[in-house]
Amino acid sequence: MGFHEVRFPAALSFGSIGGPERRTEIVTLANGFEERNTPWAHSRRRYDAGVGVRSLDDLQLLIAFFEGRSGQLHGFRWKDWTDFKSSLPSQDVSATDQILGEGDGVTTEFQLSRRYLSGSSEYVRPIRKPVAGTVRVAVDGVAQSSNTAWSVDTTTGIVTFATAPVIGASVTAGFEFDVPVRFDTESIRISAVGFEAGEIPDVPVVEVRV
Repeated sequence: MGFHEVRFPAALSFGSIGGPERRTEIVTLANGFEERNTPWAHSRRRYDAGVGVRSLDDLQLLIAFFEGRSGQLHGFRWKDWTDFKSSLPSQDVSATDQILGEGDGVTTEFQLSRRYLSGSSEYVRPIRKPVAGTVRVAVDGVAQSSNTAWSVDTTTGIVTFATAPVIGASVTAGFEFDVPVRFDTESIRISAVGFEAGEIPDVPVVEVRV
């Protein structure tokens, strides 16, 4: 699948409707009990790109972006305004926001990830599309200099250290990130008259695995 490292216009994604979805297979037994299972290790996000279109100029921008991706053919970056950084929405990104792993004296590559905690349950979400210039990294709470001690691939979310963190050292990071998505429709159907009358285009986008 082709992927374009370009972000959908953030002004249009602001106010969009969407979020994570899970797939659960449920079988109801003869005794009324249920067996539940999921084939997905990770959630998948869906959004509506049409909600943020507020003018005919916005609509033209949306159409140009749609054409630039050849519809569903190429993926792109999407800013989820409800969940786009490693810290809480009210806080600034910090190098100690998220735990990436623990040093073993050998491993030099660590995948960016974001943890979601609820009681004793935890979900670890791999972050593949960090935003360039926003990543901060620390080892045992000490901030590390970028491009000398470490570097990050913004197309994969992999942090690479020049020297492997020592055994037992906590590797943490903070960052902003995008969601890799594609359009989930082959067409954009709306008239100028309908738009001016308040009709909002329905332009679904869906997260893709990269």
